[in-house]
Amino acid sequence: MPATIQVQSPQRPVGIVTGSSRGIGRAIALALARAGYDVTVNYHSRRDAAEEVVSEIEKLGGRAIAVAADVATSTGRDALTQATLASFGHLNLLVNNAGITSPGRKDLLEATEASFDTVFATNLKGPFFLAQQCAREMIELRSRGVIERGTIVNVSSISAYAASTNRADYCMAKAAMQMMTWLLADRLAGDNILVYEVCPGVISSDMTAPVKEKYDKLFAEGLTPIRRWGEPEEVADAVVMLASGVLRYSTGQRIDVDGGFHIRRV
Repeated sequence: MPATIQVQSPQRPVGIVTGSSRGIGRAIALALARAGYDVTVNYHSRRDAAEEVVSEIEKLGGRAIAVAADVATSTGRDALTQATLASFGHLNLLVNNAGITSPGRKDLLEATEASFDTVFATNLKGPFFLAQQCAREMIELRSRGVIERGTIVNVSSISAYAASTNRADYCMAKAAMQMMTWLLADRLAGDNILVYEVCPGVISSDMTAPVKEKYDKLFAEGLTPIRRWGEPEEVADAVVMLASGVLRYSTGQRIDVDGGFHIRRV
């Protein structure tokens, strides 16, 4: 079930969700709309899918825009933030969700520098500099009394601590996201900007569809205490909870949405 937490604010809060034309990002964008947010729906190539998400948000009574932007580039990040501010006038939330898997899923002894650079640019450099840019905007908006607080949520993965030797670049980039979250949380707490990491497990999506048979078997054998696939909406619920501000004396936390995968068992 979608989260039902409602955001209390004299104006509708605004969130940017990167990579939100499909999968987990789409679920997050729609859940935020249900919670009272206006949303910038970011996409890389699927404009049709992004516009469908915008239409769904409008049916829910919210406002939304679709913005084509590659978060791996400075021009893409600038376009994303400037389009948001131009359309809505303020910004309360950034959800760093966009990410790519390791091209070709090559064994680490066959991994290429090109793949490494591509994955790190999208999965780590992009989120870091977008968070930096949005944090600066949030600080300025707070100084003028436009917003009371800001929130940044970084969507990571169990690959941050579960090794996959055919996706070394992906695993390392996701592992670095935890330190990135801690650094941002430490630096921004005094500006009333809270920063969190949401760590999904094996979630049903088009990205995981090619390995469905593999994980069906692993779940049946007890890969996780909760023996089933996770759903994008369950990740979205965690993001909405963090965006609501109910954890106002917490920052830097990792929220696992993984069916208990993180529990060490013997």
